[in-house]
Amino acid sequence: MATATFRFHGELNAFLARARRECAFTHAFARDATLKHAIEALGVPHTEIGQLCVDGAPADLDRPLGDGERVDIHPQRARQAANGAPAPQPDRWRFVADAHLGGLAQLLRLAGFDTCYDNHYRDDELVALAAREDRIVLTRDRELLKRRAIVRGCYLHAQQPAEQLRELFGRLDLAPHMRPFRLCLRCNAPLHPLEAAAAASRVPPGIRQRHRRFAACDVCGRVFWEGSHWRRMRTVVDAMRAPPADAPDIPDA
Repeated sequence: MATATFRFHGELNAFLARARRECAFTHAFARDATLKHAIEALGVPHTEIGQLCVDGAPADLDRPLGDGERVDIHPQRARQAANGAPAPQPDRWRFVADAHLGGLAQLLRLAGFDTCYDNHYRDDELVALAAREDRIVLTRDRELLKRRAIVRGCYLHAQQPAEQLRELFGRLDLAPHMRPFRLCLRCNAPLHPLEAAAAASRVPPGIRQRHRRFAACDVCGRVFWEGSHWRRMRTVVDAMRAPPADAPDIPDA
């Protein structure tokens, strides 16, 4: 075994035991360990790592870790992949949410971000979909994010969908790239305008009388209109456009 000194910065401390937060500490590791292996053994998924330095010099995750070295690990705030590969432009970002994030998936669709979700996804299916379609994996399962096949991912510390959305918007600076009300909240397919006459047979009589603007999804057949539910969703979207308040304390991972 060998030892190295580790210092985690910012919100990465939430992944650590309390005694190791906001301080440098020494930890033993196997002599053939890479930085990825050593850091993830301490509880921090590679997708959460931004800048990584060994003895003050930039390093990548596959670098072997040497005895007596000091490692500084900073959180992922920018848009690069965990392996350093260039990321798509923000307006082309696509997500896949795990089975416990259905509420967040719906809010992301509301904001116009292509987000796959199925509460029957197995982990292997989710990982394969992310790789095949270059999607960012969203989860509260840190072990899932440790899989090498996941290139881009985000661990959500918050537990409520609206707070998860705000957390993700803050991390990825999504607000300028919103295109709200363009995707079906149920199936993620694009919506298209629907004439009032065409909508008449597909909505309740009272809705036909009070509304003239409709949108429809060709995949699931659902019709949307600007009712009270729409206004509540508009409030959520407008809140995402507001300047962020001071960052709240991040709960333990």
